[in-house]
Amino acid sequence: MAKTTDGGGGGEHVTSDWFSVPEVRLRDHHFTVPLDYSLDHRTCPKISVFARELVSVGKEEQSLPCLLYLQGGPGFECQRPTEAGGWISKACEEYRVILLDQRGTGLSTPLTLSSMSQFKSAEDLADYLKHFRADNIVNDAEFIRKRLVIDSGPWTVLGQSYGGFCAVTYLSFAPQGLKQVLLTGGIPPIGTGCTADAVYRACFEQIVLQNKKYYRRFPQDIEIVRKVVTHLAESEGGGVPLPSGGILTPRGLQLLGLSALGSSTGFERLHYMFERVWDPVLVPGAPKIISYYFLNAYERWLAFDTNPLYALMHESIYCQGAPSLWSAHRIMNENDNQFDAIKAVKEERPVLFTGEMIFPWMFEEMHALRPFKEVAKLLAEKKDWPPLYDIASLNNNKVPVAAAVYYDDMYVNFKLALDTASQIAGIRPWITNEYMHSGLRDGGGQVLDHLLGMLNGKKPLF
Repeated sequence: MAKTTDGGGGGEHVTSDWFSVPEVRLRDHHFTVPLDYSLDHRTCPKISVFARELVSVGKEEQSLPCLLYLQGGPGFECQRPTEAGGWISKACEEYRVILLDQRGTGLSTPLTLSSMSQFKSAEDLADYLKHFRADNIVNDAEFIRKRLVIDSGPWTVLGQSYGGFCAVTYLSFAPQGLKQVLLTGGIPPIGTGCTADAVYRACFEQIVLQNKKYYRRFPQDIEIVRKVVTHLAESEGGGVPLPSGGILTPRGLQLLGLSALGSSTGFERLHYMFERVWDPVLVPGAPKIISYYFLNAYERWLAFDTNPLYALMHESIYCQGAPSLWSAHRIMNENDNQFDAIKAVKEERPVLFTGEMIFPWMFEEMHALRPFKEVAKLLAEKKDWPPLYDIASLNNNKVPVAAAVYYDDMYVNFKLALDTASQIAGIRPWITNEYMHSGLRDGGGQVLDHLLGMLNGKKPLF
């Protein structure tokens, strides 16, 4: 039986009964929070934010410290635990773990293709979306902390990737709520204005390197990918229809690098997709066509139909008082056509996949994103984004911080991460090439254990 409490400050908090998955007990929390924290909480528009609480079996009533997990993204919900394992098992040894669906994702007023269709104009939706960045994710976290933590005390925050960006925003504006911070592949650039240009200039070098590694692992794919690009370019309309109604073009094919080039098993997954790129010719004289299997796998991997917020908000995570103006698109054009797939085929070069980048043409070629073309344009041109970081506060940081900095990280550039780390007082970076960006997931409990050990003096600072 769910119980409802008046969380105070004009907010409602609904808590479920405990339920179980193997070796873990869970219960759900739904909070009613302000859409805009700058307005009167009693009268302003509200949204619902969801968090799931996890403890080891038998520890439901124990007085445990809380650890808030901030998911990568933007625009992705937290994992749904089906059993104990990985970093969650390690965390549950000593913590009450809180998995937060960041606003706009999962069960936190999800912004989906269907829900966003309720807005009557692109301007109205863009005005709504401006409230779904790290600043308000931190505001939601503070709202929740004051209602979940005993005596509203500080808690530990674990931030993975974009969740780490949010944690640095937390350090900037609400350090009083933090006991300690753990960052895994999540140290953001913190310069004023829009740092996206610097991010993409720095990341292109690593993206090229990851492409070279992929083709060294699977050299047979060089010719396969070139043949696919040629087939797409020569097809009517410059591409082939996707199951959803979009179109797969050569530049769309290159987007597979977004996930494939930067995660631990991405190379293998990409290779196995290209193994089945062509349908067999069953009837003599029938044309060679790209398989439904491949086209469906392509759309499922990119997931813009289920998580459109990622595409809409991605470049805004780098903006403070300045627009992004389609940064990735502009900076890629500085690379002397290095990423031009059709030119690569003509010059008999390997076709390079792109990385974590959002381009304006995606809102034309991808069926799920087409309704948001004008919204994306408005967000790319928006100039008055509020601050996400306070450098003076970070320079004077007193909260213990440990960070896993991955040397080969394709998503969060190593050099830019160290630049920011040098401005966070007291941070303890662990520089490693043992893991890729997905190290927290891939390493079981080892990455979390190492970071906690660094803060309690049990692990070396390297």
